[in-house]
Amino acid sequence: FNRLYNDYYYRRNNQFWYREAMRKLPRLVDATRMLVCAEDLGMVPDCVPWVMNELRVLSLELQSMPKDPSVRFGHLSRNPYRSVCTISSHDMPTLRQWWDEDEQRTQEYYNTMLYRGGNAPHPLPGWLARDIISRHLTSPSMLCILSIQDWLSIDEKLRLADANAERINIPANPKHYWRYRMHLTIEQLMANEKYNDNISELISQSGRR
Repeated sequence: FNRLYNDYYYRRNNQFWYREAMRKLPRLVDATRMLVCAEDLGMVPDCVPWVMNELRVLSLELQSMPKDPSVRFGHLSRNPYRSVCTISSHDMPTLRQWWDEDEQRTQEYYNTMLYRGGNAPHPLPGWLARDIISRHLTSPSMLCILSIQDWLSIDEKLRLADANAERINIPANPKHYWRYRMHLTIEQLMANEKYNDNISELISQSGRR
């Protein structure tokens, strides 16, 4: 049964989806001067990377959702240049939520990806959130785009007290709606020189500015 399943979804129709993509997508890509990025996460046909490579479309890289099924976490240093590196999307838990979601998984990430010994601290402290963001910024990806929730996670005074209030969307819950609102004004963020200097230092150290 598994062989039939894999053949139907990943092989039999692969050329069909490739032809359909190359019939439609080039027109869309050529219609704009904007940089085209794809959300190529989850179960996608084998032809998707071929099409994206031909059309120079950026992939989306999340360390917690590696494209290699043989590993639990992606290696940031192996991100392709033509990609967008991020920590979470609107349909996922934020960094702080993810950290407390599965303590066994977090412990493995703490030891094997962050190369730290001992027990992983809970909840996620600001200094460790800063370290995680710093590692993402130094990846080879052309772009590193992070949510405001994850940026705020590095400052324990600025971020929301309740990490669960940071979630934007829960796809599995049809009654959940997009109700996240930033609890700070733009003016308040601009006036916080210490936080802005912290962000500027992270970006400068990564070589992205």
